[in-house]
Amino acid sequence: MISVEDQYFSLNRTLLLAIGLWPYQKSTLARFQSICFFTIEATFIISQLTIFLTSKYTIDIVIKILSSAMACVSFTLTYNSFYVNGETIMYLMEQLQHIYEHIKDKNELVIIERYENNAKHYTIGFLTLFFVILPIYLSAHIWPGFFDIILLTILNKPQLRHLQITTNYSVNQKQYLYIRQLHMVVAILIGIVAVIATGAMLITYIQHACGMFKIASYRVKNVMQIHILQDVNLKKESLIHKNIICAVDIHRKAMKFSNHFISKFEMSFLLLIIFGVITLSCNIFQIFQVTSEYNADQFILSVIIVLVVFAYMFISNFIGQKIIDHNNDVYAAAYNVCWYTAPLHIQKIILFLLQRSNKPFGLNVAGLFIASLECFATLVKASVSYFTVMYSV
Repeated sequence: MISVEDQYFSLNRTLLLAIGLWPYQKSTLARFQSICFFTIEATFIISQLTIFLTSKYTIDIVIKILSSAMACVSFTLTYNSFYVNGETIMYLMEQLQHIYEHIKDKNELVIIERYENNAKHYTIGFLTLFFVILPIYLSAHIWPGFFDIILLTILNKPQLRHLQITTNYSVNQKQYLYIRQLHMVVAILIGIVAVIATGAMLITYIQHACGMFKIASYRVKNVMQIHILQDVNLKKESLIHKNIICAVDIHRKAMKFSNHFISKFEMSFLLLIIFGVITLSCNIFQIFQVTSEYNADQFILSVIIVLVVFAYMFISNFIGQKIIDHNNDVYAAAYNVCWYTAPLHIQKIILFLLQRSNKPFGLNVAGLFIASLECFATLVKASVSYFTVMYSV
């Protein structure tokens, strides 16, 4: 018997265990990890937002603070969405276990393996991106002068101004400079790790949903093979009925799996969309602003945040588009089979299946957004529009 957790989620389990979010491991260490994460992120957010209470501020300062604070809020929200939905994560895995236990066809098992490999490639890609970002971000704090020289050379300016993220600690700012720097670096890095670990888990679930849609398409295509229809008798008609039922059943399970998944994370995804657009707009503004102020450290931080948010938006909507495409493939497969050569009552069943294609299916977030490439373009367009307004002001 296939163990879904061991065979398909071993890498995801390792990542989630590292940040205390694996739902099957609710130990004291996991609770301690969660407390540490929330404490670090909360104190970092508060240290930035309290600037509004202690000093006068302009629109430039507001955007500067929000560019990093909103990113940390998004990281915390992503972490919290998994923390409170641990039972949902376990339920979905149990559903996959139940579904895969009834799959015996070797070709269908190959389909599952292919989509699981796709999920692993996404996870490895995220980790590779993280290990590229990590040395760049750390170097910006260890050798800030080196990046100032690079920015100076590119912009050909005589003087540089080196600023940090605007924070307000109730301690001597100069005396505890390195502690503040360490706090900032740790907050950003563990936030990115949380995004990678949770995002990889969500993508793995979506890839398995795509695999189930693909199996439904495979079953529809094999419902009426030519050699079956050459001599249709009662036994073969019964086999055709059974194959259609199996195809519809796995298709229904794939839709139910996807709907349950999105319904439990719906509010979190909606807030992530809102904060993501704000974060992207503010940091694009910061990139343009920093190039005129010659601040290498802030420039690198803003570029990293923009890349992370942009990648998260694109991949989220890209896999949402995959769900839409795979669902449509099921009906395309039903349309392309030689249904017109089948007995009349079987034709009626297939036509009934085709009628279902009139109702589009996708990952619907609060009835406002359907994850797709079109939605991604809309979010990017909105972010750029808000940036244009801020820049003009």
